[in-house]
Amino acid sequence: MINARTLAYQILLHLNQNVSHPDRLIRTTLDRHSRLDERDRALLTELVYGALRWQGRLDWYIDRLSTTKPGKIDPAVRILLRLALYQILFLDRVPAHAAVNETVNIAKSTQPRYLAGFVNAILREAIRRHPKWDWPDPVKQPEEFLAVTASHPQWFVRRFLQRCGFEETRELCDANNTIAPMVLRVNTLKSDSIQVREWLAEEGIHAEPSPYVSDAVRVSGLRHDIARMPIYVQGWVQVQDEASQLVSHLVSPQPGERVLDLCAGFGGKSTHLAALMDNTGEILSVDLSAWKLEELQENARRQGSGIISALAADVLHLPPEELGSFDRILLDAPCSGFGTLRRNPDIKWRRHPKDPYRFSRIQKGLLRHAAQFVKRGGVLVYAACTVFPEETEEIARDFLECNAGWAIEPAGEFLPEPCRLMTDGPFFRSWPHRHEVDGFFGARFRRS
Repeated sequence: MINARTLAYQILLHLNQNVSHPDRLIRTTLDRHSRLDERDRALLTELVYGALRWQGRLDWYIDRLSTTKPGKIDPAVRILLRLALYQILFLDRVPAHAAVNETVNIAKSTQPRYLAGFVNAILREAIRRHPKWDWPDPVKQPEEFLAVTASHPQWFVRRFLQRCGFEETRELCDANNTIAPMVLRVNTLKSDSIQVREWLAEEGIHAEPSPYVSDAVRVSGLRHDIARMPIYVQGWVQVQDEASQLVSHLVSPQPGERVLDLCAGFGGKSTHLAALMDNTGEILSVDLSAWKLEELQENARRQGSGIISALAADVLHLPPEELGSFDRILLDAPCSGFGTLRRNPDIKWRRHPKDPYRFSRIQKGLLRHAAQFVKRGGVLVYAACTVFPEETEEIARDFLECNAGWAIEPAGEFLPEPCRLMTDGPFFRSWPHRHEVDGFFGARFRRS
């Protein structure tokens, strides 16, 4: 009978071979194996995210334990070892012998027989040696020490050591390794935060108000898929981190206005904008991926957002003469995504040191093109869920230098009162280690 460990191995193997979203793979797998009990469903999620979150450190363990050169270990075998070592070295509730036996059984059924012996030897040596590991010296080798112990790419650690110093870099990496709380944005078109918290309390689910956004609720201890719960199905809530919600507040759309949401994705911000507009006016949501827009339209229907229309198109080829001008535009630009590592730990291992620069070239072109759709006196907001300056403040400053007739507006004036300190000069900036939310950047421009 298939179990959580085998399914986790299959998901991690798929992620190694294909660019996919872990959360969607987990949800699809759980739907396909609906008979898994609650404990196995929770273990599956824990194993996938844990192995991804601590992949760098787990690989360090493997390379210290193995006499085989790192490059010679088959990727599938390395994934098996990561999965087992995470259980042995990170999870108290999983007996070490059970993790070893189960992993060896998976190896026997998927790999040549001699590799099952290799896996068994590595895992038993890890149990014997733990917790006495010869870590890099934090004083003489701070870059290597943080990269290993905090499980981040060495190039990322190097950049932030130069920018922030040792202590803050360690705090940022530690925060990225925490499990982010589930945050629900209350859809004010259908409910309010008090009603949502009361409903959750009646279901025995702990929830508390967000410290930053009045229409947000933090949920803990949820053991069921939120997407199947009545509160979600009926459109009362949307899963959305506070930092993402603050971007819509930065746009500050008014009822009756015409708004353009570029790179709209699944519509989290589009539907939030609609709620802030009291469902009055017009929102055009544009994204290159038609399948994402299908989900956006479903989200809009579920939440009762009747002012949203969707257009599948390349933003850089949108014709201003056909679409006309807009009162407000949000460009939530594609980026390296390093502000969301708490929720998307796989990003750490999929990105290249040059990716922030590569994304910045795309972002500059998108922002210049987006500016053509803003009417005189209108507002343009640039946002990105990343922490690298070339994707954030350097984009904003380049835009102002290259485009006359635009002025930057202080972000703090448009954020909820508890968030006024989430600023960096005139920009909105949130950090996981400082604010316990995703890392986001936002700049608000007004056309004169």
